[in-house]
Amino acid sequence: MDKAQLTMEIERKFLVTGNFMPQVTSSRRIVQGYICSVPGRTVRVRIRDEEGFLTIKGPSTDDGLSRYEFERVIPLADAEQLLTLCEPGVIDKVRHYIPAGEHVWEVDVFSGKNEGLVMAEIELKSPEDTFEIPDWLGKEVTGDRRYYNSMLMKNPYSNWK
Repeated sequence: MDKAQLTMEIERKFLVTGNFMPQVTSSRRIVQGYICSVPGRTVRVRIRDEEGFLTIKGPSTDDGLSRYEFERVIPLADAEQLLTLCEPGVIDKVRHYIPAGEHVWEVDVFSGKNEGLVMAEIELKSPEDTFEIPDWLGKEVTGDRRYYNSMLMKNPYSNWK
């Protein structure tokens, strides 16, 4: 991806309560930090396997279903350097990909201070888009800001109990 573009991200998030692993087709480790994580505006640095990304996200709609997103692939060395500029805390997770009809479920298994949290998200073409609901899916948490990665960095899942 040479050019970054501003797109509308539409996604729904759910907790995972069952065994999804038999349906996984691929997995990737993700480490990310935030240069800026104020409500309504985040600047994220991500390393996914051996690729770097810089992502800027705008405010979410009231229901948490959509927000503007600008993402650009950056050199891995740049991403590694930018991570040193990030706010305290890091998100470390393995993302598992599960095809489901016209969509792909992304299931994140968190480690570190967020260990024990397993969350699935699905990107949609529109808020009205329908999708398959697998039996391992639990409660919907779309719009619950506690589950935003930028919030998990500040108030990790391990602190909730």
